[in-house]
Amino acid sequence: MSNEGFDSAKKAASGAANDMKNEYDKMTQNGDNKRILAGVLGILFGWLGIHKFILGYTKEGIIQLIAGVVTCGTTGIIGIIEGIIYLTKTDEEFYQTYQANKKPWF
Repeated sequence: MSNEGFDSAKKAASGAANDMKNEYDKMTQNGDNKRILAGVLGILFGWLGIHKFILGYTKEGIIQLIAGVVTCGTTGIIGIIEGIIYLTKTDEEFYQTYQANKKPWF
């Protein structure tokens, strides 16, 4: 009788672990898509702050957009630097840093 309970608990735990792993894989896969998109947009249109909006940083995106307009785009260097940083990180590092922990600048 106790072996059946143990086996049942083991199967339940194994199933839960697999479900969590699948969800984590989905999240990191989505992080990869955002990493590439945010990185390329940061390099090409960094002064507009589009890469910030893609990552869900509305306040920072507005700040970068206003700064870009006021300085005639010279603040685009920030977007270029951030785009390069995004593209050089691994998928997991990018997800943990910019999507899970919400680090808005550099």
